Amino acid sequence: MKKFEDFNLKESTKAFIAGNHFTQPTPIQEQVIPSMIRGKDVIGLSATGSGKTHAYLIPLMEMIDPAKDHVQAVITAPTRELAMQIYQRAQQMEDYLEGLKVRLYIGGKDRTKDIERLDKEQPHIAIGTPGRIKDLFLNDGALRIDRAQILIVDEADMTLEFGFLDEIDAFAGRMADDLQMLAFTATMPDQLKPFIKKYMHHPLTYQIEDEERFNPEIEHVLIPCYHHDYAQVIRTILPGFQPYVCLIFANTRKEAAEIAADLKANGIAVNELHGDLTGRQRKQAMRNLSLNQHTYVVATDLAARGIDIDTVTHVISCGFPDDLEYYVHRAGRTARAGGTGVCYALYRESDHEAIKSLQRKGIRFKHRRMKQGKWTDLRPYGQKRLKTDDEIEKKIAMIMTKKNTKVKPGYKKKRAAEIDRIHRQKKREMIRAKIREEKKAMYKERQRKKNMGEDV
Repeated sequence: MKKFEDFNLKESTKAFIAGNHFTQPTPIQEQVIPSMIRGKDVIGLSATGSGKTHAYLIPLMEMIDPAKDHVQAVITAPTRELAMQIYQRAQQMEDYLEGLKVRLYIGGKDRTKDIERLDKEQPHIAIGTPGRIKDLFLNDGALRIDRAQILIVDEADMTLEFGFLDEIDAFAGRMADDLQMLAFTATMPDQLKPFIKKYMHHPLTYQIEDEERFNPEIEHVLIPCYHHDYAQVIRTILPGFQPYVCLIFANTRKEAAEIAADLKANGIAVNELHGDLTGRQRKQAMRNLSLNQHTYVVATDLAARGIDIDTVTHVISCGFPDDLEYYVHRAGRTARAGGTGVCYALYRESDHEAIKSLQRKGIRFKHRRMKQGKWTDLRPYGQKRLKTDDEIEKKIAMIMTKKNTKVKPGYKKKRAAEIDRIHRQKKREMIRAKIREEKKAMYKERQRKKNMGEDV
């Protein structure tokens, strides 16, 4: 494990690191910092909470020259909230690098004031949403990013999902010829690859495995919905645990809004984070989060991306997302900083393939339901119920005492054959159960050896 001292950084950068109370680089920082300083194009595949923001802010401390009065780096984020978060962290750089100017450009701010200020001076680092940066550069000619040599696209997959890659494409091609680009993303969709190929030259790709995937401190619990909707099941299970903060994930904005409305109608105070909120509602939601208002937060995967809430103790997943990596990210929102956490996954029959796929990846689910105010353990998911010895004896007794209105020749032989068939069926079920157990044990051993770097 490297230390920050190994990077041979400037005193101002060291002071910035110390001011943030960092002791040693995270895995993504360890990989990105030296590569970015060397001028390499970089693709960073890592989840929220991995330290990726400072993986590019720390090198920027080394690379930005405040004596040069023009934009030197542009950082984009797909939402106002994410851009604001990056800006709040980057703004601290001004305290350690004399003369540095960091500015934020997002929708909802007074555009006229932005233009007036840009007419007087240009920032060294421009942070904002793709649309606002494009407008200020191409439409207004106020933000001069044509000389900027560094472009950082944060949450690239989310930028693609929201349809903002075209905005970046519009201005990236008009930036410096020797543009250095860095893209940070949780996943790498195929639709993102042409954009990366167009602007990046022999990029270095660093993929940081999600620690939450192998985090034994996260308990995964499957809860059947049966004929109930998600909100009904949520209201049923809420008395069964005491969260500090509980994140409730929905697959769509409409679903998130409906769940939140139902909970509010039943007297449960919730915070909402999804794309159907107005600008004012989003701002209020972010303020509530920062003030730790509301125990329950209903969100979509994309709206919650990049929002760090360290106090999450429980997660509720309403069904499973199409991309199962998002389930892993959902669960990983809890058990941060060495703590423990629980992820409740509400499921329907249509979720069978998703559950089996996650089980094959090594996630071990408990299977429970809330009944009459108490948790009840259910049979392990997917396991067929084996007939008990008492049930076998009852079935045999029924055959032995069965009254025949007319005794047919050879009935004793047929009865013995039927009893023998029941015993063989029981034996087959036991053998199948044993085979399943052995396969699970072999799979766990292979995973253990793989994780330990042993030969499989």
